[in-house]
Amino acid sequence: MNLEFLEKLLNAEGPSGFETRPAAVWRAEAERFAAEVRTDVHGNVVAGVNPGGGPRVMLAGHLDEIGLQITHIDEEGYLYVDEVGGWDPQVLVGQRVRILGRDGTLPGVVGKKAIHLIPADERSKASRIKDLWVDVGASSRDEVLKLGLRVGDPMVVDAGLLRLAGDRVVSRAMDNRIGAYVVLEALRLLAEDPGEASAFAVATAQEEIGYQGGGARPVAYALQPDVALVVDVTFSTDVPDVPKKELGEHTIGGGPVLTRGSAAHPVVFERLVEAAEAEEIPFTIQAAPKYTRTDADAIYLVRSGVPTGLVSVPNRYMHSPNELVSLSDLDRTARLFAAFVRRLTSDVDFTPR
Repeated sequence: MNLEFLEKLLNAEGPSGFETRPAAVWRAEAERFAAEVRTDVHGNVVAGVNPGGGPRVMLAGHLDEIGLQITHIDEEGYLYVDEVGGWDPQVLVGQRVRILGRDGTLPGVVGKKAIHLIPADERSKASRIKDLWVDVGASSRDEVLKLGLRVGDPMVVDAGLLRLAGDRVVSRAMDNRIGAYVVLEALRLLAEDPGEASAFAVATAQEEIGYQGGGARPVAYALQPDVALVVDVTFSTDVPDVPKKELGEHTIGGGPVLTRGSAAHPVVFERLVEAAEAEEIPFTIQAAPKYTRTDADAIYLVRSGVPTGLVSVPNRYMHSPNELVSLSDLDRTARLFAAFVRRLTSDVDFTPR
């Protein structure tokens, strides 16, 4: 495990549409071993090994995270915000934030009316984003502007990497900065032993707000891969009150989760199973009868179609400041991707039969 790289990547502030800081960390690490590294106009970063080989494989993990964005600064200096990606507003109450201003990063806190001032019949009601504000300690709009802040500036919850017992870690950005980590670690393994294929790790932008495909769609169009693997997170079901009959049974430390259905190509799925079994990597299977809500949905229909596989890492407390994963699951997923790529030959046929 490259823990130093993982921590730098997770701690870099980069909500959807503003991924330049984690992109710089990822790009610097890729330049240590990749044959080529480039960034496109959407903010996707691509790193390749064995670029002259075949088939061409795209390994995608998205780089962005959910956050907030300033929509209004009032005369008293309070900042009002809207969501970047999908939030449960309850987890924002009382949080500290880091605001990406014009002159650097500034701290702030999420404010809400004190419980004593809320009528008794309203105290049990859920908070809404419009009921919250961000306080940076300023006493006026002019003071806020002098701090280098303006409408449109993004922010993230101030919750960096924290190690818990065993190999479990938490961070606000597991979804899905760990995907970008995994694909680059897989590429690192392939740099040492690439096999016949040409492999490109891609840290994609704007997945959390990618209603039209985010950054994954244009970068897949440009790369023209013969096959793609996507890594994201999925719900671990080893916590109380999670419906296993709907989501399946996936545990922290239980290995990667392979998706069937929807955007997941059947031949790619079977090849992932074969690679996992050959490498003795434990895994579980998840059904996706309608859609995956990942970059796979954007990639598999590009051009004339891209055979696409989706592999997920079990994650507790998704879209919160303390998303929890197992380091062993990250390592296993990277090894699975590398094994899948090495088993490909130039005459591979992904046509379902």
